[in-house]
Amino acid sequence: MAVVLAGDIGGTKTHLGLYQVDRGAPQAQRDRIYPTAGFGSLEAVCAAFLAPGDRIDAACFGVPGPVIDGRSHATNVPWEIERTALSRALGGVPVSLLNDLETTAYGMPHLKAEEMATLLAGEPRPEPANIAVIAAGTGLGEAALIATPGGYLAVASEGGHCDFAPRSPEQCGLLDFLAREFGHVSFERVLSGPGLHNIYRYLLTAMAEPEPAWLAAQMRAGDPSAAISMAALSGRDPRAVAALRLFAAIYAAEAANLALKYLALGGVMIGGGIAPKILPFLREPAFAEAFLNKGRLRETLVRIPVRVSLNEAASLIGAAWAAANGAHRA
Repeated sequence: MAVVLAGDIGGTKTHLGLYQVDRGAPQAQRDRIYPTAGFGSLEAVCAAFLAPGDRIDAACFGVPGPVIDGRSHATNVPWEIERTALSRALGGVPVSLLNDLETTAYGMPHLKAEEMATLLAGEPRPEPANIAVIAAGTGLGEAALIATPGGYLAVASEGGHCDFAPRSPEQCGLLDFLAREFGHVSFERVLSGPGLHNIYRYLLTAMAEPEPAWLAAQMRAGDPSAAISMAALSGRDPRAVAALRLFAAIYAAEAANLALKYLALGGVMIGGGIAPKILPFLREPAFAEAFLNKGRLRETLVRIPVRVSLNEAASLIGAAWAAANGAHRA
């Protein structure tokens, strides 16, 4: 049995956990969330978390952005994160640095049935098959679990930064609106927390209804996307409802794009912090139709199950598994 340190690193928060890993799912011993901005380095956060008597066999950290030659090129974390430096700080134990969607992907097979919400049932597979993983949160992450004779292998990508592909006149208008502001418009500009706000801002120009003063005040006072989501889920504002429906339709279309790219007959797993909060909109028929609307490949997509991860620690669980199994350590 290995005792490992796992980490899920983000621009806002850093989640660390101590796990025991045997043959089954990693078992959490303790965990804690720290404000990323409150520390000067990941090494400092690890020092704050680990007690003097803790002895670990390995560590793995999921970080936003690509990992190249053992060094993180994080998109929204100010630290320099380097594998060999972390290993020295942790007493020389083996350390893995993975993209955070890789660790999220590794966590998905360990979720319990009650930790998933099914959007599309698909068809059961007689043997393991590829699984696509997509997660909208602060940004948009995409990865896959590739089925191999030795088990699943997580493959990272930066697919969230690929070109947004509109599918309707309304979405074409959204693309034009964002292109005038950003130039290049990626899926992340639409499918993320800031992306929902971008959609709402576009609909301010495209819908005649006046913006309610109470919603504008809530957006100024806190997280605009959270305010939009709450207004949509409560049905208080038609524009917020339209924004979240458009967000869900684009989410479904890009999830299907990823499923086709990896031929993910094992399913699509939707992670990240947004999906569990907007489940009523993801369960609407429009989500399923947007997912299946791929012309001649519709019948292939009908066979693919789509589920939402309800466990916010999926990335941490995956990092613990990867640490114990030496994933991508070289």
